[in-house]
Amino acid sequence: METTSRVEAQDSPSSSTAEGVPAARRTVDGYLRAPFPWYGLDEAFTGPRWLMQVGTAADGSVQHGSMGHGEEPSIKSDATGAEKERFAVVVTVASSPVRHTGDGTGVLDATTVSSAAWLAGSGLLACTWPAQLDHTLRDDWLDQQTETAFELADDLTGPAWSELSLPVDGVPVRFHYRESEFGWVLAGSTGNGVHIGAYGRGMSAYGLGFSVVQDLEAYA
Repeated sequence: METTSRVEAQDSPSSSTAEGVPAARRTVDGYLRAPFPWYGLDEAFTGPRWLMQVGTAADGSVQHGSMGHGEEPSIKSDATGAEKERFAVVVTVASSPVRHTGDGTGVLDATTVSSAAWLAGSGLLACTWPAQLDHTLRDDWLDQQTETAFELADDLTGPAWSELSLPVDGVPVRFHYRESEFGWVLAGSTGNGVHIGAYGRGMSAYGLGFSVVQDLEAYA
Protein backbone atom coordinates (compact mmCIF):
# COMPACT_ATOMS: atom_id res chain seq x y z
CA MET A 1 0.00 0.00 0.00
CA GLU A 2 1.26 3.45 -0.85
CA THR A 3 2.25 5.60 2.10
CA THR A 4 0.64 8.99 2.01
CA SER A 5 2.96 11.75 3.14
CA ARG A 6 1.34 14.11 5.61
CA VAL A 7 3.83 16.88 4.88
CA GLU A 8 4.44 18.92 7.99
CA ALA A 9 3.64 22.40 6.73
CA GLN A 10 2.60 25.76 8.03
CA ASP A 11 -0.34 25.46 5.65
CA SER A 12 -1.41 21.87 6.35
CA PRO A 13 -5.11 21.19 5.75
CA SER A 14 -5.78 20.55 9.43
CA SER A 15 -4.61 24.02 10.47
CA SER A 16 -6.43 27.32 10.41
CA THR A 17 -4.63 28.16 7.16
CA ALA A 18 -6.11 25.10 5.48
CA GLU A 19 -5.28 24.05 1.95
CA GLY A 20 -8.82 24.89 0.93
CA VAL A 21 -9.17 28.30 2.58
CA PRO A 22 -7.99 31.20 0.42
CA ALA A 23 -8.20 33.81 3.21
CA ALA A 24 -4.61 33.00 4.24
CA ARG A 25 -3.19 33.10 0.74
CA ARG A 26 0.51 33.53 0.32
CA THR A 27 2.06 36.02 -2.07
CA VAL A 28 3.79 34.93 -5.25
CA ASP A 29 7.11 34.88 -3.35
CA GLY A 30 6.43 31.49 -1.78
CA TYR A 31 5.70 29.97 -5.17
CA LEU A 32 8.90 31.39 -6.64
CA ARG A 33 10.95 29.53 -4.01
CA ALA A 34 9.78 26.14 -5.25
CA PRO A 35 12.36 24.09 -7.21
CA PHE A 36 9.56 22.37 -9.18
CA PRO A 37 7.00 23.56 -11.75
CA TRP A 38 3.51 24.62 -10.69
CA TYR A 39 0.42 23.31 -12.44
CA GLY A 40 -2.93 24.95 -13.02
CA LEU A 41 -5.81 24.61 -15.45
CA ASP A 42 -4.76 25.02 -19.07
CA GLU A 43 -5.64 27.89 -21.39
CA ALA A 44 -9.09 26.43 -22.12
CA PHE A 45 -10.17 27.85 -18.74
CA THR A 46 -10.85 31.57 -19.14
CA GLY A 47 -12.21 32.47 -15.70
CA PRO A 48 -10.53 34.06 -12.66
CA ARG A 49 -7.32 32.55 -11.29
CA TRP A 50 -5.91 33.14 -7.80
CA LEU A 51 -3.11 32.01 -5.54
CA MET A 52 -3.85 30.12 -2.36
CA GLN A 53 -0.80 29.06 -0.34
CA VAL A 54 2.31 26.95 -0.29
CA GLY A 55 3.15 24.22 2.21
CA THR A 56 6.67 23.89 3.59
CA ALA A 57 8.63 21.19 5.39
CA ALA A 58 10.33 21.75 8.75
CA ASP A 59 13.47 22.96 7.01
CA GLY A 60 11.52 25.64 5.12
CA SER A 61 11.64 23.97 1.71
CA VAL A 62 8.49 24.31 -0.39
CA GLN A 63 6.74 20.94 -0.74
CA HIS A 64 3.35 21.72 -2.26
CA GLY A 65 0.91 24.50 -3.03
CA SER A 66 -2.46 25.32 -4.56
CA MET A 67 -3.82 27.38 -7.45
CA GLY A 68 -7.49 28.40 -7.52
CA HIS A 69 -9.78 28.76 -10.52
CA GLY A 70 -13.29 30.19 -10.69
CA GLU A 71 -15.06 31.53 -7.62
CA GLU A 72 -13.08 31.55 -4.39
CA PRO A 73 -14.59 28.89 -2.10
CA SER A 74 -15.86 29.86 1.30
CA ILE A 75 -17.15 27.65 4.08
CA LYS A 76 -20.79 26.98 3.32
CA SER A 77 -23.34 25.53 5.69
CA ASP A 78 -24.90 23.66 2.78
CA ALA A 79 -22.51 22.29 0.17
CA THR A 80 -25.42 21.13 -1.97
CA GLY A 81 -27.24 24.44 -2.04
CA ALA A 82 -28.15 26.14 -5.30
CA GLU A 83 -25.89 29.05 -4.41
CA LYS A 84 -22.73 26.93 -4.20
CA GLU A 85 -19.61 28.31 -5.82
CA ARG A 86 -18.08 27.01 -9.03
CA PHE A 87 -14.39 26.40 -8.51
CA ALA A 88 -11.50 24.02 -9.14
CA VAL A 89 -8.30 24.01 -7.12
CA VAL A 90 -5.12 22.40 -8.46
CA VAL A 91 -2.59 21.13 -5.91
CA THR A 92 1.01 20.57 -7.03
CA VAL A 93 3.12 18.23 -4.89
CA ALA A 94 6.85 17.75 -5.40
CA SER A 95 7.69 14.09 -6.01
CA SER A 96 10.29 13.05 -3.44
CA PRO A 97 11.69 9.85 -1.91
CA VAL A 98 12.15 9.37 1.83
CA ARG A 99 14.87 11.86 2.78
CA HIS A 100 16.51 13.65 5.68
CA THR A 101 15.57 17.22 6.49
CA GLY A 102 17.97 19.93 5.48
CA ASP A 103 18.94 20.59 9.09
CA GLY A 104 19.54 16.89 9.76
CA THR A 105 17.05 16.75 12.63
CA GLY A 106 14.53 14.38 11.09
CA VAL A 107 13.23 12.42 8.12
CA LEU A 108 10.62 13.50 5.56
CA ASP A 109 8.25 10.88 4.20
CA ALA A 110 8.13 10.12 0.50
CA THR A 111 5.55 12.05 -1.49
CA THR A 112 3.39 10.04 -3.89
CA VAL A 113 0.16 10.31 -5.83
CA SER A 114 -1.52 9.44 -2.54
CA SER A 115 -0.03 12.59 -1.02
CA ALA A 116 -1.72 14.67 -3.72
CA ALA A 117 -4.99 12.79 -3.23
CA TRP A 118 -4.98 13.46 0.50
CA LEU A 119 -4.16 17.14 0.16
CA ALA A 120 -6.91 17.54 -2.42
CA GLY A 121 -9.45 15.57 -0.37
CA SER A 122 -8.76 17.46 2.83
CA GLY A 123 -8.74 20.73 0.91
CA LEU A 124 -12.26 20.10 -0.32
CA LEU A 125 -13.38 19.29 3.21
CA ALA A 126 -11.85 22.49 4.57
CA CYS A 127 -14.35 24.59 2.61
CA THR A 128 -17.37 22.42 3.47
CA TRP A 129 -19.73 22.65 6.40
CA PRO A 130 -22.65 20.19 6.47
CA ALA A 131 -25.94 21.92 7.16
CA GLN A 132 -26.97 19.43 9.83
CA LEU A 133 -23.97 20.21 12.06
CA ASP A 134 -23.80 22.87 14.71
CA HIS A 135 -20.82 25.20 14.32
CA THR A 136 -19.30 23.90 17.56
CA LEU A 137 -19.24 20.36 16.15
CA ARG A 138 -17.58 21.24 12.85
CA ASP A 139 -14.02 20.72 14.12
CA ASP A 140 -14.86 17.19 15.25
CA TRP A 141 -16.52 16.49 11.91
CA LEU A 142 -13.56 17.91 10.00
CA ASP A 143 -11.06 15.81 11.97
CA GLN A 144 -13.08 12.67 11.32
CA GLN A 145 -13.57 13.36 7.63
CA THR A 146 -9.92 14.34 7.13
CA GLU A 147 -8.86 10.99 8.59
CA THR A 148 -11.26 9.29 6.19
CA ALA A 149 -9.73 11.26 3.30
CA PHE A 150 -6.29 10.05 4.41
CA GLU A 151 -7.43 6.43 4.44
CA LEU A 152 -9.05 6.76 1.02
CA ALA A 153 -5.89 8.34 -0.40
CA ASP A 154 -3.88 5.34 0.79
CA ASP A 155 -6.12 3.02 -1.24
CA LEU A 156 -6.26 4.53 -4.71
CA THR A 157 -7.02 1.13 -6.25
CA GLY A 158 -10.02 0.66 -3.97
CA PRO A 159 -13.71 0.84 -4.90
CA ALA A 160 -14.04 4.50 -3.87
CA TRP A 161 -11.94 5.54 -6.89
CA SER A 162 -12.48 5.33 -10.63
CA GLU A 163 -10.17 6.22 -13.51
CA LEU A 164 -10.34 9.42 -15.53
CA SER A 165 -8.06 10.42 -18.41
CA LEU A 166 -7.31 14.16 -18.67
CA PRO A 167 -4.70 16.11 -20.65
CA VAL A 168 -1.56 17.29 -18.86
CA ASP A 169 0.58 19.55 -21.05
CA GLY A 170 -1.45 18.21 -23.97
CA VAL A 171 -0.77 14.52 -23.20
CA PRO A 172 -3.51 12.20 -21.82
CA VAL A 173 -2.76 11.16 -18.23
CA ARG A 174 -4.61 8.66 -16.06
CA PHE A 175 -6.04 10.10 -12.84
CA HIS A 176 -7.68 8.53 -9.83
CA TYR A 177 -11.09 10.18 -9.40
CA ARG A 178 -13.90 10.11 -6.86
CA GLU A 179 -17.04 12.09 -6.15
CA SER A 180 -18.85 12.81 -2.90
CA GLU A 181 -21.72 14.97 -1.72
CA PHE A 182 -19.18 17.75 -1.16
CA GLY A 183 -17.56 17.77 -4.61
CA TRP A 184 -14.94 15.80 -6.52
CA VAL A 185 -11.29 14.92 -5.99
CA LEU A 186 -8.66 13.58 -8.39
CA ALA A 187 -4.95 12.81 -8.31
CA GLY A 188 -2.25 11.70 -10.75
CA SER A 189 1.38 12.19 -11.78
CA THR A 190 2.74 14.48 -14.49
CA GLY A 191 6.01 12.78 -15.35
CA ASN A 192 7.54 16.19 -14.72
CA GLY A 193 8.72 15.57 -11.18
CA VAL A 194 5.43 16.45 -9.51
CA HIS A 195 2.08 14.93 -8.63
CA ILE A 196 -1.19 16.76 -9.27
CA GLY A 197 -4.19 16.75 -6.98
CA ALA A 198 -7.35 18.69 -7.72
CA TYR A 199 -10.74 19.26 -6.15
CA GLY A 200 -13.80 21.30 -6.95
CA ARG A 201 -17.52 21.93 -6.88
CA GLY A 202 -19.89 23.21 -9.51
CA MET A 203 -17.35 22.64 -12.32
CA SER A 204 -17.18 19.25 -14.00
CA ALA A 205 -13.81 17.54 -13.72
CA TYR A 206 -14.38 15.74 -17.02
CA GLY A 207 -13.62 18.75 -19.20
CA LEU A 208 -10.52 19.94 -17.38
CA GLY A 209 -6.94 20.03 -18.62
CA PHE A 210 -3.72 20.91 -16.78
CA SER A 211 -0.53 22.65 -17.82
CA VAL A 212 2.59 24.19 -16.29
CA VAL A 213 1.94 27.73 -15.06
CA GLN A 214 4.13 29.98 -17.17
CA ASP A 215 3.12 33.29 -15.58
CA LEU A 216 2.42 33.36 -11.85
CA GLU A 217 1.27 36.97 -12.18
CA ALA A 218 -1.87 35.64 -13.86
CA TYR A 219 -2.79 34.25 -10.42
CA ALA A 220 -1.53 37.09 -8.24
